[in-house]
Amino acid sequence: RQMSPGRHCQIAETAAILSLCGRIKISGRDRFSIEIHTENVAVARKCFTLLKKTFNIGTDVSIRRNAYLKRSRTYIVAIREHEDAIRVLQATKLVNEYYEVAENLSIVRNVVVQNPCCRRAFIRGAFLAAGSISDPEKFYHFEIVCATSAKAQQLKEIIAAFDIEAKIVLRKKYHVVYIKEGSQIVDILNVMEAPVALMELENIRILKEMRNSVNRQVNCETANINKTVSAAVKQMEDIRYIEETIGLDGLPDNLQEMARVRLELPEATLKELGEALEPPVGKSGVNHRLRKLSLIAEDLRG
Repeated sequence: RQMSPGRHCQIAETAAILSLCGRIKISGRDRFSIEIHTENVAVARKCFTLLKKTFNIGTDVSIRRNAYLKRSRTYIVAIREHEDAIRVLQATKLVNEYYEVAENLSIVRNVVVQNPCCRRAFIRGAFLAAGSISDPEKFYHFEIVCATSAKAQQLKEIIAAFDIEAKIVLRKKYHVVYIKEGSQIVDILNVMEAPVALMELENIRILKEMRNSVNRQVNCETANINKTVSAAVKQMEDIRYIEETIGLDGLPDNLQEMARVRLELPEATLKELGEALEPPVGKSGVNHRLRKLSLIAEDLRG
């Protein structure tokens, strides 16, 4: 629904749509016509409105059903009149002065995308024409499909003008300009002036990051608990083995006390064990005594 107020921006958006999902037809008598093919009714409506607002041109809109895919429909927005088609193609710089179809794919010399506001409109038009964004609940992925390498490179450079790093990948016969970073997808939605979608994506990102953070903490704490429990079980086994073989009375006083406190408090942490000793001992002291008991048990087993 976003409509740029400036005519130059409307032309830039139209140029992107024509470049990525438009077809220029030339009859035997050198008469031009334009067709814009899209599967999205909202995009067809946008093209119709853009052409009406920018050039005051009435367009034909037709629907073609796919015989194989019953639900699939293609909406065709067509400019049939030769003079109207030429006016649009000249304004969007898709034909030269000799009426030859020649798209200027540079950014520096291309008057259609000279201003930053026009670049925003161009990216928006390209996304509406051939773009998609994945469900952010699953994963982050934004892409625009281009028919040629030159178009993909042009789009990548226009996006780079807003400090967003897009990449290009060859998929079948198409060149796909894509972004995978969640924060950069937020940035490009901002560039395209899609504030509602941006806020929805940000909300999902915040929830996912909180969830991931909580999961990391829980996993970390679970790992620590498992480690503590495993260590406590091993210490208890070692102390009981010493008790059964040589008895605890054969140990030095400090180790005897340590062994008895550990047997009395099987679930206590090192800190709690240290506080239960007389006099109290720090965590490192408790750890040292328990390690000594473990070594004695290993020697007895040996």
